[in-house]
Amino acid sequence: MNTHRNHQSSTDVAPESAWFKSSYSSDGTGNCVEAAYLAPGVGIRDSKDKKSPALVFPKSSWAAFVAGVRSGEFDAHA
Repeated sequence: MNTHRNHQSSTDVAPESAWFKSSYSSDGTGNCVEAAYLAPGVGIRDSKDKKSPALVFPKSSWAAFVAGVRSGEFDAHA
């Protein structure tokens, strides 16, 4: 599966209505990402620049990332 979309605007990757903010992106700072479920995987973009390129990850890679976040794998260690 080829999920490489070199410098393609996020609005070319998925329609505007497909993008949504994570429920964890509500801290009020405006530093948010948006996601879109796509046939090849999951698209991610900067919520402040909706025409910026999107990152597209295969479903298996996204699932591994989410599992790592949930297990604390990426938590900052003091």
